[in-house]
Amino acid sequence: MIVYLDNSSTTKPYREAVDRAVLYMTEDYGNPSSLHGLGLNAEKAVKEARAAVAKGLGAPAGEIYFTSGGTEADNMAIIKGAQARRRAGNRIITTKTEHPAVLEPCAYMEKQGFEVVYIDVDSKGCIDLEQLRSEINDNTILISVMHVNNELGSINPIAEISKLKGNALFHSDAVQSYGKVDINAGGTDIDMISVSGHKIHGPKGIGAIYVRKGVNISPYIMGGGQEKNMRSGTENVPAIAGFGVAADISYTNMTTRTDNMKAARAHLLEGIRGSISDIKVNSPEDGCSSVLNISFPGTRGEVLLHMLEDCGIYVSTGSACSSNKHGQSHVLKAIGLTDREIEGTLRFSFSEFNTIEEMDYVLENLTAIVKRFRRLGTFR
Repeated sequence: MIVYLDNSSTTKPYREAVDRAVLYMTEDYGNPSSLHGLGLNAEKAVKEARAAVAKGLGAPAGEIYFTSGGTEADNMAIIKGAQARRRAGNRIITTKTEHPAVLEPCAYMEKQGFEVVYIDVDSKGCIDLEQLRSEINDNTILISVMHVNNELGSINPIAEISKLKGNALFHSDAVQSYGKVDINAGGTDIDMISVSGHKIHGPKGIGAIYVRKGVNISPYIMGGGQEKNMRSGTENVPAIAGFGVAADISYTNMTTRTDNMKAARAHLLEGIRGSISDIKVNSPEDGCSSVLNISFPGTRGEVLLHMLEDCGIYVSTGSACSSNKHGQSHVLKAIGLTDREIEGTLRFSFSEFNTIEEMDYVLENLTAIVKRFRRLGTFR
């Protein structure tokens, strides 16, 4: 049996999304800027996909700009957002548990002379709202807080945070929440939101940024003026078209999809609690249904990962963007885990395709592997 539980890293594309992408690679392969029929077909595909992505965000289609992924969207929001408000101040506020796609641009902006304040989180990874309030002042020009944490599944109250921003711009990395948690950007004071295609069963290499009307930031890539001059370069039509299909499927069936994830997550968690002693559940009970982070002290997460892989079970030790690098998770450090707890941590992340039968298979093998590791101290 193959069980894929690394959906926070990437997802298996919907067949419909693959078919749509292939169509625009093999048949309607025109450039959207061309005036002939193939070009018009491509332009129509981009327009339809933009509307689908916007609908999922609860935003007007005219405020959606396609990017190469969530990382580019985050970079665009942080760098261009801060530069746009430079005359008003130089303070940027973010959290200690953001994705590297936010933390690295913030570090870059510090080198450019901006002040960056990193807000603490609680033991489940949620932002300290009182500290955020106290740090916002007249010099604050940009606030960036992720919606759902990619390692823990913690959900931050971004609609509430948007009301605290004052004159600053507010950006949220919603890569992990898009398609799983209601966002409704148009009903909030959020200025910019980043999303990604491959987290919702769409193609890799495509994402989008929502920029609220009236928020003026300069182009991120200059050239032919595509994406209303915000992001020049010939549009990646196959990926955009596939992203649009994935967004449409995700939001049309969101309740059913998330219910399936909740059921799989709850079943696995209940089984682990009943079968394995001395564990620490790091994800909040009311977190996003797609993520379950657990520490198994006295083990090594990387070894557990590979032993599970031998059984056809695919999990992660943390963010796929950093789990292949040396060093401990900055997220797990921020929530106060000990080195021993961090070392033995696994992340299980779910999709609507996971079944109860799969969870039973995972539990059976995980229980045996953890017990064996603790008994022997190693597998070598």
